[in-house]
Amino acid sequence: MDSNALEPLEGAAPPPPRAPGIAGLSTPYRVVTALALGAVAVAACFHLALVFLHVAPSNTVSKRHAARIDWWIYPEFEQNWKLFAPNPLQQNIAVEMRAEVRTDDGRLVTGAWRGLSAEDGAAIRHSLLPSHTEQNELRRAWDFFTSSHDEDNKSTGDRGELAEEYLRRIAVDRLETGRAAEGRIVRIQVRGATTEVAAPQWSDEKADTQTYYRELPWWTV
Repeated sequence: MDSNALEPLEGAAPPPPRAPGIAGLSTPYRVVTALALGAVAVAACFHLALVFLHVAPSNTVSKRHAARIDWWIYPEFEQNWKLFAPNPLQQNIAVEMRAEVRTDDGRLVTGAWRGLSAEDGAAIRHSLLPSHTEQNELRRAWDFFTSSHDEDNKSTGDRGELAEEYLRRIAVDRLETGRAAEGRIVRIQVRGATTEVAAPQWSDEKADTQTYYRELPWWTV
């Protein structure tokens, strides 16, 4: 084949350069891409608007749409301003769980307490990049429950049922992860173990370092 046949004719105009990015796509692909980008932009604006109404001072719009805002925000997108809290926590709070299992031979067995907070602590210890879930998911779920229930574990507001469902979902998920097939889970129980942080050696302050437990009722799975 003559190599000169592949070369453009002398004096002929070069082909127009292909447009970069979306403009270089065919018309159907440009339409699909534009619709996808538009949907993402609308979803992002919707999310930012609800987050803004959640953190903003109470106003007419946030009061009128309070149910919709809470439905979208809680529990995954909850916002708080505790980063610069003037009174840091002086307690160690650990969340523990146990399960009641129906074995294959029909026996009902209650397992030992399992330290979920201790497992999270072991997962992030010596980790350079611990995940947000390992650090905060369980802690925030317990805070969410205790802030929406009284000392008798009865709901004090509209978010009590959501807080209970959220904590139960996390506990069941942790229980199922890595569990051997030893029977069917019938019920689970969650408790919090609270221990005061001991005062430093140079302080005259006395602290009761005994661990106190708050046991929640059994929840059917």
